[in-house]
Amino acid sequence: MDGRVRIGAAALALAATLAGCGGTERTSPSPMRILDSPRDAAMREALAAGAPNVERIVSLSAAPTPSGLIVSAVGLPPTQGYWEAELVDAPRADPATLVLDFKLLAPLEPEPVGTQRSREVLAGRYFSRQDLTGISGIVVRGATDSRRITRQ
Repeated sequence: MDGRVRIGAAALALAATLAGCGGTERTSPSPMRILDSPRDAAMREALAAGAPNVERIVSLSAAPTPSGLIVSAVGLPPTQGYWEAELVDAPRADPATLVLDFKLLAPLEPEPVGTQRSREVLAGRYFSRQDLTGISGIVVRGATDSRRITRQ
């Protein structure tokens, strides 16, 4: 078999495999379900009711992209089971500092504490160059601490 035939056979097998992944109500994405899923509604309600900040910020990083910046933070809640983490705009006194609260939803049932690593939750957010105009620092706040990064 020459290389082109093998590549074609592999592409056909991949297409057949991917075709088998869709087609059911559970897996076919509906734009309305994506934009208004029960999970999104729960997050909106929790944020409106004052969802808690993660207990502690473990790390904060920023990765440049060609069109902006991806800010990522790892937070540490008190137990396992916290979910739906988001970095949410917070009021700021200094217009040159972007302040974000690390929000997340509590577990639906009591969960064990577990190890630190098993409790860590990641949240990220993209900012375009336009979003960052005039911004020289980014702060992510938890309930007991915060982390800051500065733009060069």
